[in-house]
Amino acid sequence: VICVLAGGVGAARLLVGLVRVVPPEEIVAVVNTADDVMLHGLHISPDLDTVTYTLAGAHNTETGWGLAGETWEAMGALKSLGGPTWFSLGDRDLGTHMYRTGRLAEGAGLAEVTAEIASSFGLGVRLLPMTEDRVATMVTLAEGDRPG
Repeated sequence: VICVLAGGVGAARLLVGLVRVVPPEEIVAVVNTADDVMLHGLHISPDLDTVTYTLAGAHNTETGWGLAGETWEAMGALKSLGGPTWFSLGDRDLGTHMYRTGRLAEGAGLAEVTAEIASSFGLGVRLLPMTEDRVATMVTLAEGDRPG
């Protein structure tokens, strides 16, 4: 078994190359969750999603993140209401976040939910969040610590 520490677009690309030479079921990717965020009431795991979508060949190749052929109706509606749109979430991507949030609310762990999502995309690579605990990237400024 090969264990890869992964975080985001670069790691997703590395894993795509690795599965070309190593059977996917022999790969375990421990994926960054320090960039996870609660937004619009949804638990968003951007690095887990980027790795999942990329390994499935479902990612947006222009941006490196999100899903190919994504639509943006929900974000358009949010913008028209004056809501925050700094973090773009496509309509199908929202489905992933809604599923994750619902399962976590039911008491499932992030590793369990990640496995369910990976399975739905037909992945052979085992994806694990780096932790089940909430963590945050912090930046120390002269004014004090701020979430980043």
